[in-house]
Amino acid sequence: MQPNRLIHEKSPYLQQHAYNPVDWYPWGDEAFEKARAENKPIFLSIGYSTCHWCHVMEHESFENQPIADYLNQNFVSIKIDREERPDIDRIYMSYVQSTTGGGGWPMSVWLTPELMPFVGGTYFPAENKYGRAGFPLVLQRVAEAWGKDRERILESSANVMEQLRGEAGGTAEGTADQTEAAVMESAYQYFRRSFDARLGGFGGAPKFPRPSVHNFLLRYWKRTGNDDALDMVATTLIAMEKGGMNDQLGGGFHRYSVDEYWFVPHFEKMLYDQAQLVTSYLEAFQITKNDAMEMAARRTLDYVLRDMTAPEGGFWSAEDADSVVDEEQGPATSPPHKAEGAFYVWGWAEVVERLGQEHAQWFAFRSGMEREGNVRNDPHQEFTGKSILFQAHTIADTAVHFGKPAAEVAAALAAAERTLFAAREKRTRPHLDDKILTAWNGLMISALAKAGKIFAEPAYLTAAQRAANFILSTLLRPDGVLLRRYRAGDAAIEGMLDDYTFFVQALLDLYEATFDFTWLEHALKLTAKQRELFEDPAAGGFFASAHADAMQLMRLKDDYDGAEPSGNSAALMNLLRLSRITGSADLEAAARRLIAAFSGRLRANPYAMPQMLCACEFDLAPPREIVVAGDISPAMERLLWDAFDPNRTLLAAGPSTAHFQPAIAAMRGPAVFVCEDFTCQAPAGTAEELAALLT
Repeated sequence: MQPNRLIHEKSPYLQQHAYNPVDWYPWGDEAFEKARAENKPIFLSIGYSTCHWCHVMEHESFENQPIADYLNQNFVSIKIDREERPDIDRIYMSYVQSTTGGGGWPMSVWLTPELMPFVGGTYFPAENKYGRAGFPLVLQRVAEAWGKDRERILESSANVMEQLRGEAGGTAEGTADQTEAAVMESAYQYFRRSFDARLGGFGGAPKFPRPSVHNFLLRYWKRTGNDDALDMVATTLIAMEKGGMNDQLGGGFHRYSVDEYWFVPHFEKMLYDQAQLVTSYLEAFQITKNDAMEMAARRTLDYVLRDMTAPEGGFWSAEDADSVVDEEQGPATSPPHKAEGAFYVWGWAEVVERLGQEHAQWFAFRSGMEREGNVRNDPHQEFTGKSILFQAHTIADTAVHFGKPAAEVAAALAAAERTLFAAREKRTRPHLDDKILTAWNGLMISALAKAGKIFAEPAYLTAAQRAANFILSTLLRPDGVLLRRYRAGDAAIEGMLDDYTFFVQALLDLYEATFDFTWLEHALKLTAKQRELFEDPAAGGFFASAHADAMQLMRLKDDYDGAEPSGNSAALMNLLRLSRITGSADLEAAARRLIAAFSGRLRANPYAMPQMLCACEFDLAPPREIVVAGDISPAMERLLWDAFDPNRTLLAAGPSTAHFQPAIAAMRGPAVFVCEDFTCQAPAGTAEELAALLT
């Protein structure tokens, strides 16, 4: 079969559809002009390469010749990778959510030739089932409506879009004062009410990790001393670490749990989840010193460095949920059959063959394996006879159960894990989305920089610096514009707000970890470019995109902290950190305008913006600067990273800071100066003196 236009695209998702019989276009003028010239509606399909239901809809509908013929005759069909163009995705997702009450991917939207949406949905089956109209019937109804009732369609679409534009955040909503503590209290109470005290997490199944909630609750605990806030985070993180959502052999976390037990995951692995969850475990470890927190963070980082790191130093985006069922796992098929989680699950015979009967029984008891499989609720019959590994019992419990010495059992279980991991590495791996996204790399760089200092692990810090240098050398244009995506030698797509804010956050974390002033310089330059491109200087805050096509549709200001933080939440924290580091009144004023722009929404729905509340907690806390002058001892450096201290700024004295903080530049050491409320205490020259100042 001849490929369609998508064969020339770099996106793995678009390339997956390059041999569909659908006459796909990438998002762009060629498709828009065809729709206008032929007066046809546009069928817009948005997804990403590791999306399970995107694969299902492709197989059922986009590979179906009669359906493709109908699409080609009546519509202009466009594919978008939501990870490349999140700005376009968010605009049309707002429409789908407002008109259907739900959203998700694949997202299916029908547009006028002027790009105005008039029908939207998500996955449509090829036949009428699951309580949904089949895709052919939907196509037929849309085509008929376009032919017979076009004026009403255009009017209705314009009205909905006008309403959405009004809600997109264009005017100041409040004052530029600090956010009141009552707003944080309201958010805390919401999370307390929705917390699952027995199993961890918030709400029922499916359970999604939302690390920004952890971030907020830990900062709320730091300010208030309310141990319930800490317990909610610790309970959730330990439950996730023990569950099947955590890859018990290879490290790293799957996207979410389909049940309330963190047991059966949706098996895709996303870079942004690894990065943010590592940060959650790092901060919880600083507070609790719980070994399980450290282990979860280390195993996740080691997974990323082993399986998600490009030779150039950046980090790839995701691994798919679906993978080939290898011959040892089931009968061979042609073409090879794929199933969700096939790479990760185990049959009893496989484990006995590799470990022997006795050690297989020990391993099964420890990891919850059962002879007939351990997945009770399996509506699609994908786990028949298979087990998902989780921590069903401790090593100590396993030793007691089998009447063996704990040391013997621990050694045998460690060897079993190594054996099974090596065997799993010979299976066909899930599809890898090997594009490098600046925003997600920023999140990962932050996690690695912090882990490098908290665990005193130079390899993590080296990886963070290497990735940051890759972004700066490959995805930063000479004119200062940051690009979003790199793949197969091609750096492209002008960056969105989150590319700037997440990467600036990474640069600030690298500066605090290394005191290399170059990172701070880049952070300041990129923040200036971010303000030039995205800032609303009148109403405050930042628009999500500076792309002309997105701005034509809707100038959207992101504020929801979901699977990823919003760009505005990250922007506020960056502005506050930079204003304290540099003393810049201009950056402080930009932060105040941003708070004013979102203060109304913060008061009304604080639980929707927990990452912005983290910045508000930072703003509410008394200013605390820790200045390192000269080469301090390793013991003193360890003290700086031993405790959870989220509201500090950490900087180095010396000539580099002279032009914005001359008093700090003049400090002499070796010593550490702890300054609170703009007053510095006597410098600490020893670890004992510093420990006394930091308590």
